[in-house]
Amino acid sequence: MEDLVAMEFNGLGQINVELSSRCQKNCWMCGRRKREKLYGDQNYGDMDFDVLEKIAAQVPEGIMIAFHNNGEGLLYPRFKEAVGLFSHCMTYLVSNGLLLVEKAEEIIGNLDILSISIIEKEDTMAKAFQMAIIEKFLELKGDQKPNVTLRFVGEVDEEPYRKFNLMGVRRLLHNPEGSVGFKKSPTIPEHGVCQDLLNRLAIDRYGNVSTCVRFDPDGELVLGNIKEKSLAELWNSMKREWMIAMQVKGNRKFISFCGDKCEFWGVPTGGQ
Repeated sequence: MEDLVAMEFNGLGQINVELSSRCQKNCWMCGRRKREKLYGDQNYGDMDFDVLEKIAAQVPEGIMIAFHNNGEGLLYPRFKEAVGLFSHCMTYLVSNGLLLVEKAEEIIGNLDILSISIIEKEDTMAKAFQMAIIEKFLELKGDQKPNVTLRFVGEVDEEPYRKFNLMGVRRLLHNPEGSVGFKKSPTIPEHGVCQDLLNRLAIDRYGNVSTCVRFDPDGELVLGNIKEKSLAELWNSMKREWMIAMQVKGNRKFISFCGDKCEFWGVPTGGQ
């Protein structure tokens, strides 16, 4: 049975599950800024818990589950229960960190990995407030999980954060207009096939399953909905197989969205 499951999900390494599309910050580089220009901010909300249960029941053991997409996962009212549903997986969250102390009981000893986003162009007060929260959370956490990393987005001075003795990860590829026009050219894998397409899925709060977490207001990357088809069917769908075949042939330009609205190749890009 385990071998059959492995075959059904051959290559799948990570699924982004959008617990919430809400966020209490207004970061300049977030793709939400473009979404709000197009659609306003009235459609933000949380994933229904029964949809989350449906996903968890189908996810194979050992997959990385990332509880973020276009929102702040810690805003989810049942965060501890949500993480608990995926105890057979590796669980991971990128967070702005504002709720770390408030939700410490739901995070500590429950979540496996936490990455805290620290972004460029933050004002002095916001930086100091976030740093104080990080310090308090680490004190509460002690030697318990999650493992914590600091995710430096853009040109951030890392020196003040060295006192935490945490792994720092740089990310430069952010643009409020979407996945184009980056400050630095994205890394292209030598085989010329998008890494996200090969090993990731993303599920938004409505249950729509996409090939990746790129900003996709028209749903061009959506493979189907988890309420209507199984996760295995969507992973092995004709649409996804066709997209892979096109990229293998060097024809990414003919894929809707990938060809004209995305310059990312699934390889996170950092630097000094």
